[in-house]
Amino acid sequence: MPLLLPSFQAVIFDLDGTLIDSAPGILRSFEDVLRKTGIQPRMPLDESIIGPPLRQALINLTGVNIDTELDALVELFKDSYDTEGYRATRVYEGVEELLAHLADRKIPMAIATNKRKIPTLKILELLNWNQYFQAVGTLDGKLPPYPNKSALIGALLREMGVEASTSVYIGDKWEDGEAAVANNMPFIAAGWGYGKWDSSVIHADLDLIDSPRILLKKLTRCNVL
Repeated sequence: MPLLLPSFQAVIFDLDGTLIDSAPGILRSFEDVLRKTGIQPRMPLDESIIGPPLRQALINLTGVNIDTELDALVELFKDSYDTEGYRATRVYEGVEELLAHLADRKIPMAIATNKRKIPTLKILELLNWNQYFQAVGTLDGKLPPYPNKSALIGALLREMGVEASTSVYIGDKWEDGEAAVANNMPFIAAGWGYGKWDSSVIHADLDLIDSPRILLKKLTRCNVL
């Protein structure tokens, strides 16, 4: 839905492909899994694999869907990524400035991500970003896990005590937009991330932004800042 609001109560961000480029570390850890198991990938080992929860990403990559075998692949990936891979995380240019501006103006911020809790928290500590976020939501942040990002965003809104219609979710994939719509929440598409935004088929009222710095200007015009 288009952003017509004069201001927002809160801004919720996706993580991978929106605030950070985590591809180098994730792809390196997937390579580790393939090398250690001898499995031939069923799809290109590139940024297109990033986004789904880990188990689904491994199914997409390897074709393995037997629980015991998949469990072993998950543990191999975790061992690689949670110790070294996450350290290769890069911050998109302009993101630090964006977060600092929002924080300076006391705009509540949160993260809603498919990424697992352990590496998410390690990355926030690595980047010294704990200061920025009132809440951090991951699918595995509770037991049983949230079934999808829509449910996760709903829980974050309740935790923060803000209304969906006067907050905004920012993410880089179609699925992020669908999760926002499911919560009757405005959405901004991060065009610099991993999503494939075909301008010939996207809705005319979709807010597709090309860079974090343009996003900062957009939010300024909406009187967030």
